[in-house]
Amino acid sequence: MASEKRYRLGVDVGGTHTDLMLLDVASGALLVEKVSSTPKNPALGVLNGVQRFAERGIEPDAIEFFAHGTTITTNALLEMRGAGVGLFVTKGYRAIQEVQQQARDTNLFDYFYSKPSPIAPQSLTREIPERSDYEGNVITPLDTDAVRKAARELRDADVSSIAVCYLFSFMNPVHEEETRRLILEEYPQAHVSISSEVLPRIREWPRMSTTLLNAYLEPVLVRYIDSLNKGLDEAGTGTQQRFLMQSNGGVMPFSAAIAGGRTVHTLFSGPAAGAQASAYLAEDAKTGLVTLDMGGTSADIAFIEGGAPLETTESTIARRQLDVPALDMTTISAGGGSLAAVDSAGFLTVGPQSAGADPGPACYGRGGTRPAVTDADVVCGYLNPDYFLGGKQGLDVEAARKALQEHVAGPLGMDVLEAAAGIRKIVDMRMADEVLVFAAKRGVDLTAFTLLPFGGAGAVHAAAVAEELNMRRILVPPRPGAFSALGLLCTDVVHDYIRSELKPLDMLTPEHAEGIFAELEARARQDVSDEGLDPANAAYLRELDMRYTGQGYELRTPLEGLAAGPLDAAAMQAARERFDDRHKQIHGHAAADRPVEVVSYRVRLRVAVPKYVQTEQPVPATPPSSDNAYKGTRKVWFDPKAPVDAAIYERDTLAIGAQISGPAIAEQFDATTVIPAGWSGCVDGHGNLILEKQG
Repeated sequence: MASEKRYRLGVDVGGTHTDLMLLDVASGALLVEKVSSTPKNPALGVLNGVQRFAERGIEPDAIEFFAHGTTITTNALLEMRGAGVGLFVTKGYRAIQEVQQQARDTNLFDYFYSKPSPIAPQSLTREIPERSDYEGNVITPLDTDAVRKAARELRDADVSSIAVCYLFSFMNPVHEEETRRLILEEYPQAHVSISSEVLPRIREWPRMSTTLLNAYLEPVLVRYIDSLNKGLDEAGTGTQQRFLMQSNGGVMPFSAAIAGGRTVHTLFSGPAAGAQASAYLAEDAKTGLVTLDMGGTSADIAFIEGGAPLETTESTIARRQLDVPALDMTTISAGGGSLAAVDSAGFLTVGPQSAGADPGPACYGRGGTRPAVTDADVVCGYLNPDYFLGGKQGLDVEAARKALQEHVAGPLGMDVLEAAAGIRKIVDMRMADEVLVFAAKRGVDLTAFTLLPFGGAGAVHAAAVAEELNMRRILVPPRPGAFSALGLLCTDVVHDYIRSELKPLDMLTPEHAEGIFAELEARARQDVSDEGLDPANAAYLRELDMRYTGQGYELRTPLEGLAAGPLDAAAMQAARERFDDRHKQIHGHAAADRPVEVVSYRVRLRVAVPKYVQTEQPVPATPPSSDNAYKGTRKVWFDPKAPVDAAIYERDTLAIGAQISGPAIAEQFDATTVIPAGWSGCVDGHGNLILEKQG
């Protein structure tokens, strides 16, 4: 007899731990599991977590919804473990991948600058006779014999994935679609990515780069999803509602992730869930948040304004151009597993190398001998060695001290506590500096923002980062260690579509624009239907990419609220005025007398799925006692020369409205919150721990 479908599961795979959040739909209760990640096959860590829930009496068949955030494609790109890729280009344009673009991604005066190695080398690049003009009119028909010959050559070269990027294919995709058909006739096992599906947008290099990335990573994602699907089936998790987090903060079905050139939409899958959870759940999101997701290998930073994360459509990852919609985040190598060392010049460094999940920091006792940030945290007393993961994993303090002594303290001629404090200071200042740079680029005033830390190490370091930034308020969610996993239960199915067509706004009729939007929305409806969802439940958001004539960049301009029905002349004029306003807001000036061009049309489809709904409890007028949560004191070295006795509290038993003052530490299964002297904490009606700087 099948179990009653009553659970929704969110899973976030990190560099050190895999976090799972299970929602009981009937009661609203949340269950958390945290297991070691399995880098060689991340699916095994996910399945280990599912097994943990089964051991607690949760029937896998009762899970009705599975959502997953993963770094599988990100890590494959960073470590260059993707597929062998061949490239088809229009005859005469094979140099695009070599030339790329004028801008450098490092010091402009670096005489030794070199570009990243090409994903498809020239030896695997084939020029195909064909040509369409800028309006999509065919000038040179596709040479089908050349396509077949090239496909056979790449097949014989053991290329498993092929990217096709023809000139102006975003205006007329017929040649690319025919090329794919011919390739699969000659080489049925090949993965084929065509630019008119991956990124039908103006500008040759960003379109080619994004298509190459999709071709490079699609076989990796397909293998992973196949493995995970098989494992979930064998574990008894029979639901077909299996979703993958996208870079834009929405989810898509597994089937969509491996079809239609959408693999590149998963490159920021892991960090996006935390930012989405912050926007959806944080009680003061409308006043502005800086999110700090500090996990085992990295720290991800994002800004939330007006209840929504900032977004971008142009980004780079591993020095490679990626032009798909994504939450605007930055990532640095500052995690609990970041390794400390003394370089050849005698300076202390932290990262970018990480201990990862295997062997992990020295204190994990799994064979690691080099000191990590977590080793510094446990030596300084921030972490309870007997209560890590709620006591499920002990920490070896002596192993941490030995690693610090051998690799840092000894070479620098200092004691172990000074070495640990130095490691913490470096990683805290690095995160603070990155926030400052990120804020300056986007015109964000940090004094009006709240810091929201999560991830296994976020709340351990949050107060120190806030001190560096002169931020006076920190919001620690109820389950900070598994917050990203919870974010997977707080989002909708989201797909983004784009089509470029350059035309002056004053020459663009509303009927023509409406026709392009209608084509994009028809494709969106078909995709949703193919994925087993109901198109009737879909909502659509339209945008125009616009610029002043002669500009080299454009701005996304939403059309929401400008027309009750189809676009008309008044809506187009209102779009122009909205563009002027956005240009002034972002760049400080507008040119209302200059002509405007429409560059691209965008449609965002959103299908709502049931979400986690947090409940708010009343905060009593008189703060309740925190004695029931008090666990005693522990020596903590905020200053390596002067330990203090910090009060220790069990976070989960702090009542709504309870107040505590630093120096203190709040411990829980999935994370630890450090509250230095001069800071106080209060539990709000949602169970968030609000820390505020006193004085």
